[in-house]
Amino acid sequence: MVCGLSMLLLAGCGATIPTDPDGTLDRASGGTLRVGATENGTWVDVREGADPVGTEPELVRSFASTLGAEVEWSTGSEEALVGDLEEGDLDLVIGGLTAETPWSEKAGTTRPYTTGSDEGGATVEHVMLVPRGENRFLLELDAFLLGADGPR
Repeated sequence: MVCGLSMLLLAGCGATIPTDPDGTLDRASGGTLRVGATENGTWVDVREGADPVGTEPELVRSFASTLGAEVEWSTGSEEALVGDLEEGDLDLVIGGLTAETPWSEKAGTTRPYTTGSDEGGATVEHVMLVPRGENRFLLELDAFLLGADGPR
């Protein structure tokens, strides 16, 4: 009962749940989606002087188009890109990351959206990184990645 009342009060105040404290989804929609990409085989291929290509850059471009956003790419190591994500300079980090990523302590992760194999042949689940607390943006990205038919 208390929870329902709280939701009703928040709805009456014009609050949106979930929310993005830093406004990531609102800023990117119709604007620019700032994406960090790190090299990782067919997942992300970073070439000097060109935008990244591969499985994940194509997913990002498709997601950005649903937002009416342009993609602004940054490239670098996972460590540098996660630092930029923490500082608010990036909205998303890609690089063939798995659900076991050590960066989950510093960034939010999407739900696993597909599976692949690691170097030893074990099945791994792939995720992307988003700024911690940007739950509305994360929900929109998860919905896109998972689609109506489940994981890709």
